[in-house]
Amino acid sequence: MNEDTKEQSVEHFLELIKKSRRGKFKVYIGMSAGVGKTYRMLQEAQTLLRNGIDVKIGYIETHNRKETHALLEGLPVIPRRKLFYKGKELEEMDLKAVISLRPEVVIVDELAHTNIEGSSNEKRWQDVMEILNAGINVISAVNIQHMESLNEEVQRITGATINERVPDKVLQLADEVVNIDLTADELIERLKEGKIYDEKKIPTALSNFFQAERILQLRELALREVAHQVERKIDIEVPKTIKLRPELFLACISTNDESAKVIIRKTARLSSYYRSKWYLLYVQTSRESSDKINLAAQRHLINNMKLATQLGGEVLKVKDDNVARTIWETAEKYDITTICIGKPRFKFYQLIMKTAVFTQLLNKMSKTDIDLVILS
Repeated sequence: MNEDTKEQSVEHFLELIKKSRRGKFKVYIGMSAGVGKTYRMLQEAQTLLRNGIDVKIGYIETHNRKETHALLEGLPVIPRRKLFYKGKELEEMDLKAVISLRPEVVIVDELAHTNIEGSSNEKRWQDVMEILNAGINVISAVNIQHMESLNEEVQRITGATINERVPDKVLQLADEVVNIDLTADELIERLKEGKIYDEKKIPTALSNFFQAERILQLRELALREVAHQVERKIDIEVPKTIKLRPELFLACISTNDESAKVIIRKTARLSSYYRSKWYLLYVQTSRESSDKINLAAQRHLINNMKLATQLGGEVLKVKDDNVARTIWETAEKYDITTICIGKPRFKFYQLIMKTAVFTQLLNKMSKTDIDLVILS
């Protein structure tokens, strides 16, 4: 082993040690203010306390919401640090006190918050990273509009500039990401009931941020982000041997125009149902080379490939005389779960007996978990 390899091995081992010592990180994410992230954090804190866990409030912002504020009762609160900034007395989370007291779990609200000038870190998410590195478990919360990579998309949806942002890597470090979801109507109703903002702010909020179409788009972003985080954790943490594979469809077509259209449309529908990716495979044998099939067949084939693209499929064109082997190799290469083919134009037992393509394909598939769907 050379010196560089040794050094890399030591660094890797140190990273494993640090990771094992690091606190666990849970993040509640929502589409907007008022969905109930702080409420849920405090509910969890009360449950932890009842179960004998040393949980403390590092920083919480109830926004004077009665139901939320009531949940603070009985929870140990770490006093905030007072600072003077531009002639005003302001409060921040006391990072040193949190680390010094070393609770098992600390609640830290408003992950995207910018700290007062003069604080040890510019952003609260940086405070949270320090707390985690000290071996303390953290429960925090953030709104989807504060994610760095979504900044431009959120600005387009809301028309507002979001200055307080959290790098995506912070959410990627979370051990658990939980979406707090409400329908647009439920959120707007909460706003009208005065459960989110002061009465004076309600008309302005309804005419700006809290419009149904904007809320729906932000809700979609939040749901998509949480789904992405779950998929990422599965990829990283679940062994391949026990991992549930995502559904991936492979539609196989020939120059038969009518059959191809059916296969393409039905595979696209299946893919949409499973919210999964799909591929279109055309295996061009020497008998179907461009100089051996008529122009009409070529045109239909091109149009079918365009149709597949329009319906969200990825087109694969392979030249090979062994159709079964090509289908199989493509299925293995792309981790396909379901192969979709057209309905045979003669009895299925005759197909099995007389068509080498399908006998070879079925023999291969009988030894795997890949499904074969015959579309009529």
